[in-house]
Amino acid sequence: VPLVDSGGGLVQTGDSLRLSCVVSGRTTFNYPSMAWFRQAPGKGKEREFVAAIEWTEGLTFYSMPAQGRFTISRDLRDSTMYLQMNDLKPEDTALYSCAAGPIIASPITESYELWGRGTQVTVSS
Repeated sequence: VPLVDSGGGLVQTGDSLRLSCVVSGRTTFNYPSMAWFRQAPGKGKEREFVAAIEWTEGLTFYSMPAQGRFTISRDLRDSTMYLQMNDLKPEDTALYSCAAGPIIASPITESYELWGRGTQVTVSS
């Protein structure tokens, strides 16, 4: 399995969580753009871009809702991508999935070819 995401849970407003995505094999060699997307309840299969990172140089890109509260990073040694989420709000409740693709910093779902199964984040008010 090329991408395995984890770290979700049930938290309260204002809490923090760190999501992880373990990247296996030569995934980042073929797909240098890694990203986090989320699917909110009641929005069907629509995925919202959260943040992306260029694997080699570590350049980062954020959506407006994530800017300032979320931090995307990667550990080259452990081949793991992270999403540190601070000051969580109920509107952050969603299934968060990591993704890999060839187009750097793309916010478009169709740009990504590999997906993790997702990890649920629920923020109570």
